[in-house]
Amino acid sequence: MVVLRLKRYGRTHSPFYRLAAADKRSPSDGRVIEELGWFSPTAPEGQQWKLKPERVLHWLNVGAQPSETVVSLLRRAEIQNTVGPKGAPSLAAIRQKARRNAPKKVKAEPAKA
Repeated sequence: MVVLRLKRYGRTHSPFYRLAAADKRSPSDGRVIEELGWFSPTAPEGQQWKLKPERVLHWLNVGAQPSETVVSLLRRAEIQNTVGPKGAPSLAAIRQKARRNAPKKVKAEPAKA
């Protein structure tokens, strides 16, 4: 499966990320299929990212799964068709709700002889 993830570059206290399409099994700093842009959180507002929207949409249309951070970056960049309609709960929120609603584990009492 192909995932869209950020690869960290830069130095200590000066992060810089590249958005990449990569195989899910490859390490986070490993080989990528295609570089799709970059993101610099310490840059001035308006110069924080540069993406290739047509290539990002291509990978999303063929089934690539973006990480939660990439989803938020794509929404900030106003790239349509990211992961469902805006306002949809994030994957983390869905998991948290599932954990909250899961049945509680009950400890078995020791058997009396």
